[in-house]
Amino acid sequence: MSISEIAVWSAMLGGLLTLAALALADVLDSRTRGSVRNLFFVLITGTSCVVMTGLPEVFFPALPERLMMVLKASLGPTAGAMALYFLGNWLGGVREDALMHRLTTWGSAVLMLASLSLAAVATQAPLEHFRPLLWTAAGVNLVPVLLAFLAVVRATKLGDPLARWMLLAVGFLALMTTGLYLRGLEVSGLGLGVWVLTAAVTLVYFLMASVLGLLRNRHNRELSRLSRLQQGADSATGLPTGSALIAQVEHAFWRTTRQHGECTVVCLYVSNLYELAETAGPGVEGQILVTLAARIRRAAGFRCVVGLYHPRCFVVVTTADRHQPPVAEMLVHLRSAVSHPLTVMDEKKTRQLFRPRLGLGVVTLDPEGVSPMDVLNDAERHALAKVLMPSRLTENDIETVPMQLS
Repeated sequence: MSISEIAVWSAMLGGLLTLAALALADVLDSRTRGSVRNLFFVLITGTSCVVMTGLPEVFFPALPERLMMVLKASLGPTAGAMALYFLGNWLGGVREDALMHRLTTWGSAVLMLASLSLAAVATQAPLEHFRPLLWTAAGVNLVPVLLAFLAVVRATKLGDPLARWMLLAVGFLALMTTGLYLRGLEVSGLGLGVWVLTAAVTLVYFLMASVLGLLRNRHNRELSRLSRLQQGADSATGLPTGSALIAQVEHAFWRTTRQHGECTVVCLYVSNLYELAETAGPGVEGQILVTLAARIRRAAGFRCVVGLYHPRCFVVVTTADRHQPPVAEMLVHLRSAVSHPLTVMDEKKTRQLFRPRLGLGVVTLDPEGVSPMDVLNDAERHALAKVLMPSRLTENDIETVPMQLS
């Protein structure tokens, strides 16, 4: 290996070590599962990249040839399986898209079995058969790239705001995988420029994947913080309202029409929003709205349109197709999350318990040629009807009188 090539791969190694240090700092700061997943991703996938460059043999010539053969054959597919599984969690898991969750979960399991098989073969295969084995590993390692591309494309179509950037990262992943295996296979006719490009796209991929992971983790942590209503939380919900909400609903209708699906519009009417205004003081409803907005966003997911039609009425618009789980499951999860009691702080800084009283209006329709205002008004009427509907009497509510003695 020439001095120039050693410099290129060493620079790539330095960048990967820097990203690993940043991921470790995030783990120590946030101590969440998402940050731990990001650290494992950088460490294991980065190690597989460095092994494929041949840099360890240059720095440590005494390394066993059989050990490097096993690592080059199995470490790449192992990293691909882990990255695919983490991508499925990053995209929201089974709650967001059951089809892609199954694809990423089963795909990563099959890739892990393939990795173990390659490692077993590499421990016994003659050294002269290493090149065909590495070609097989390269083919196996392109499978998670394809599966990741399909999952991210679907998430982009369904409205995940970060998926389009992850799609670009998957493109860099494809270039990175191709370049590193060409280097591991020592394909002739490739010069220093190809290795510089490979090292560059590797660093760009890891940087984009790490940043997108940190953004999603930070968003989840913020929603978790708001759902617990920590003292001093900002009273602004950040949800679209007015014309902005109408525009987003209209865009969701348009996107669903193109996919030949159907939309479900849910209105959650909080009838007792101002119930504590007299005892807890003005402004307490702002705390309630912040907490309920965070709970609704967590329950609905990142791909749904969530807005505030007016202070008492939240709106959730979700898209359904034949691969999506039943809407009824999402509605149960939504009602359970929102109806849970919460604690607010009054003017005297004492805690008071608030129990939301909800009306849930649901309208499922083919959105082609439908006015968003009409659908929202219809869903709100359904929610109001549920609020005004008299509650069913229990046996403790029935008045009884003793029977007269005959």
